[in-house]
Amino acid sequence: MKYSIFSFLILSMTLGSCKSMKENGSNAAELEGYNLIWSEEFDKEGVPDEKFWSHEEGFQRNNEMQWYQSANASVRDGLLVIEGRREHVKNPTFESNSKDWRKSREYAEYTSSSINTRGKFEFQYGIVEVKAKIDTASGMWPAIWTLGVSKPWPANGEIDIMEYYMVKGQSTILANAAWAHAQKRAEWDEAKIPFADFLAKDPEWPSKFHTWKMDWTAEYIKIYLDGELLNEVDLSQTTNPDGFNPFQQPHYLLLNLALGSNGGNLENTNFPRHYQVDYVRVYQKIQ
Repeated sequence: MKYSIFSFLILSMTLGSCKSMKENGSNAAELEGYNLIWSEEFDKEGVPDEKFWSHEEGFQRNNEMQWYQSANASVRDGLLVIEGRREHVKNPTFESNSKDWRKSREYAEYTSSSINTRGKFEFQYGIVEVKAKIDTASGMWPAIWTLGVSKPWPANGEIDIMEYYMVKGQSTILANAAWAHAQKRAEWDEAKIPFADFLAKDPEWPSKFHTWKMDWTAEYIKIYLDGELLNEVDLSQTTNPDGFNPFQQPHYLLLNLALGSNGGNLENTNFPRHYQVDYVRVYQKIQ
C-alpha cells in the first residue's frame, strides 16, 4: 500500500493528538450512566500532586518494616511510582524503653511511601477504577484502599480494593472490608485468592498492568480484578455496635507499598522495588 506525504502528515497529526489526550488525562473511559467526578492520571512529572495527595510519615501500622517518606513517591512517564528501598534511616521518635514498636526501633532499615486523599478528595458511593502493576517479590505488601472520614479505625470502615501479601505462607490477592465488632477489634468480610490461581491463567501476570474496580452503593460493595468479581459485601451486615454503618459515610483513598510484616521475609529480596499506578478514577451515577 502506498502513502502520500499528505497521508503521513495526517497520520502524524492523529498520533500527536492521541498522545496529547493521554498526557492531559482526557483518555478516561466513560461509563454509561455515570459521571467521572475525580481522576488522577499521573501526567504531571515530578512528585504526586499536592492538590490531590498527602503523605504519611514514619512507622505507621502492623509492625511493618518500612519508614514512610515522601521521597519514595514520584511521577514519571505517566505513572505514579512508589519505590521500596533498603535504606538506613534514624527514627527521631526513638525511646529505648518504649513498648510502642514505632518508638522502640532506633533505626528503620527500609523506606517506602504511602499517599492519601484525606481532606482533599472524599466520596460516598460510586465506582473506583485503578490500573496498576504490583510488585510480587517476597516482603511486598502493596495496597489500594479507602478509610471512612469519621471515627477511629476500625469503626470508620476500611475497604481494601487490593492487597497482596502472604497468608499462611502463600502469596495471596485480597479484597476486604472491615468495621467494628463488639467482642473483638474488627469484623472482616474477606476474599483471599491464592496468587497461584492468577499465575496459572497467565504466567506473565506480574509483569503486566491490571485493573481493580470497586462498585459501591448503599446496599453493597463489589470488588473486581480485571473484570472478575472477587468479593461482594452486604452492607446490611456491616453496622458497628453503636449502630453506625461506616460504609454509609464518605471515604478517602490510599495507595501505599508496605514492606515486611504480612508481606513476608525481606532478607533475600533485591532492592529497589516498584509499585506503579497508571491512573485512579472515580465515577458516580448520574442523578
